[in-house]
Amino acid sequence: MDEIRGDEIRGKAEGTAAVALSVLDLVTVGQGRTATQALRTSVDIAQLAERRGFHRYWVAEHHSMPGVASSSPAVILAHLAAHTERIRLGSGGVMLPNHAPLVIAEQFGTLEAMAPGRIDLGLGRAPGTDGATAAALRRTDRLNEGADDFPQQLAELTRFLDDDFPDGHPYARIHAVPGPVQATSDGGVQSPARPPVWLLGSSGFSARLAGVLGLPFAFAHHFSAQNTVPALDLYRESFRPSAVLDAPYALIGVSALAADDEREARRQVLSGALSMVRLRTGRPGLVPTPEEAEAYAFSPMEREFVDSWLANIVHGTADEVRTGLDGLAKRTGADELMITANAHGGEARLRSYELIADAYGLPTA
Repeated sequence: MDEIRGDEIRGKAEGTAAVALSVLDLVTVGQGRTATQALRTSVDIAQLAERRGFHRYWVAEHHSMPGVASSSPAVILAHLAAHTERIRLGSGGVMLPNHAPLVIAEQFGTLEAMAPGRIDLGLGRAPGTDGATAAALRRTDRLNEGADDFPQQLAELTRFLDDDFPDGHPYARIHAVPGPVQATSDGGVQSPARPPVWLLGSSGFSARLAGVLGLPFAFAHHFSAQNTVPALDLYRESFRPSAVLDAPYALIGVSALAADDEREARRQVLSGALSMVRLRTGRPGLVPTPEEAEAYAFSPMEREFVDSWLANIVHGTADEVRTGLDGLAKRTGADELMITANAHGGEARLRSYELIADAYGLPTA
C-alpha cells in the first residue's frame, strides 16, 4: 500500500472551533427549482466553504429521489474541483455495492489527477435508495449479497487503488488508470499518491471494519443519532494502527441550520422534515417550500416523526447552533463535524454556513 499520511486525513480546527468543520452536500432540489440551480448552489457553497476555512466538502450518493440530485458523486466532484483550489473534496459516500470496484478506482484516480492531494474516497455499503432501484443499479435481485460481500469488495478496490494485486491473481495485469501504474511505467512521472479511503456507516458493521483496518470512519449521526456513541465506541475499541492512521479518527455527519432568528430556522428545517415524511411514506418529491410545510396538516403519526426528526437537527440562531454543535462534539468525542444543511432554497443553506463560520470566527478569505 502506498503510504497515506495521517495529516491527509485529519482535519484542522479553524477559528474558535474545537474540532474541524466540514460540509456534506446532498444537492437538494426544492419545488420551483431545477437540478441546474441546485448544482450551481453546490458550487457556491463549496467556494464559500473553501473561503471560510471548512476543511472538506463531501457529496452523497442517492438515487431515484426527485429532491436529491446527487446520484453521480464523481461527476459532481469533478465539477467542484474545477471551481475550487484548496478544499478537500470527496464522496460521502460512494455506495460500493452499487459499482464495480475497478470503475470506482478509475473515477477517483481521475479525480486525484484533476485535484492532486485534495480527494477523499468515502465508501458505504447501503444502496442509497430503495430495493427496486438498487436492483436496477446492480443488475441483480440478490441485494444482500452486495452488503455481505462488502469487505471483499473493499479489498478488491484497495488493490486497484494501490495497483498491487499479487502475481497469479486474475486481475494482476489490470490497472486502474490514472493510477500508480503510470509511476512505474518506463518514463512515468505520474504521482503514485491515491485518495485516502474512509468507511461510512450508520451502525456497528462499518465502525468495526474501519477500526480493524485502521481506516478513518464517518458516522451518519444526521439520520441515526441513537447509534452514534455506540458506533464510535466500537470503532475506537476495534482500532488497529495501520499505514494510514496511527490512532482512530472519526467524523460525524450533523444536520444543522442557522438563520438570523429562531423562527426562520424552524421554518427552514420544517420543510426538510416534511420532505422526509413523504420519503418515508413512499411519496418522494422535491423539497417543499417553508410556506407549504407550515400550512401542512400533519397527522398524529407524522407529527411524532417530525418531532423526533427535528430533535436531531441543530437549528436556531448562529449562537444556538454553535452551542449545539459544541455539545455534540463533546458528547460524542468526534474529531470532526460534517454539517449538512437541508432546506428548500440555496439562499438559506448559504446563509447558514456563513452564519456558522461567523459564529466560530473562521477565516474570511
